[in-house]
Amino acid sequence: QLQLVESGGGLVQAGGSLRLSCAASGGIRRMNAMAWERQGPGKQREVVATITSGGSTSYADSVKGRFTISRDNAKNAVVLQMNSLKPEDTAVYYCNADVFDYYYSRLRLWGQGTQVTVSS
Repeated sequence: QLQLVESGGGLVQAGGSLRLSCAASGGIRRMNAMAWERQGPGKQREVVATITSGGSTSYADSVKGRFTISRDNAKNAVVLQMNSLKPEDTAVYYCNADVFDYYYSRLRLWGQGTQVTVSS
């Protein structure tokens, strides 16, 4: 069964750091673009960071210079390193990936979400 499993959320004080990981399992031939999104309380979901299969990255203005997205193609994984966290970063974070499965079907996979809470 194809799935993305996230880990690394938690509670941290403002100014601290957290590292989110997301790994794919199942019959995956290729991972294309991967991304992290978040949804804060009472807010719309927003794209935080994306990374292409070639390693090109893009970030929301609100996290530029603080968050770094990276990928490990050998492990079918994506990581979001979050530094200098602010209370407004509090949200449920979701990873997603555009993949080709074992049968070369193109799919979009989503993680289950992980809570990040930043206290002031």
